[in-house]
Amino acid sequence: MKPASGLERLIVDRVDAVAGVQQAFLRDHKALKMVADVARALTASLRAGGTVFFFGNGGSAADAQHLAAELAGRYLRERPGLPGLALTTNSSCLTAIANDYGYDLVFARQLRAIGSAGDVAVAISTSGNSVSVLRAAEAAREKQLVSVGLTGSSGGQLKSIVDHCICIPSEHAARIQEMHILIGHILCEIVEEELFNEGGIS
Repeated sequence: MKPASGLERLIVDRVDAVAGVQQAFLRDHKALKMVADVARALTASLRAGGTVFFFGNGGSAADAQHLAAELAGRYLRERPGLPGLALTTNSSCLTAIANDYGYDLVFARQLRAIGSAGDVAVAISTSGNSVSVLRAAEAAREKQLVSVGLTGSSGGQLKSIVDHCICIPSEHAARIQEMHILIGHILCEIVEEELFNEGGIS
């Protein structure tokens, strides 16, 4: 059945675009393996008492808070809370660091203060080139955190400075962000099953 109006055609076009990105990701076996590798890294860190830090700007800041909440609260399974923390939520910390040291260090300085070796830093940037995110990824490496990038098709500069990089096959920020939440939810589900379902799913 053909869309009856221009509005409906736009809706169909956008849903088709989302489905196209999802299908492209499904056909990329390296990308699927990367998601599994990141899930294992998250599970190992949390099992050892580590913390997962999420950070990004704009829509990616919202994604960081969303995914941290899925860990600290719950995703699908009733279970104890897990240490997930978004570095985007303390307005006094963000504004003090930006004012005193420049915005580029708003996440890096927090990671250097509270991150520990074996924790996980999840850097979210649709372009992979956000300077504040890159500086934090560098800080994660210095402090021996496991670093994960969620980014777009090229990976940008972020790809070369993180341990694991999940690249969404799109150049469109909205499509990338939609996939970031899907991948984030999958990671949260795997973590819950691995830590709280006897026998796990590996």
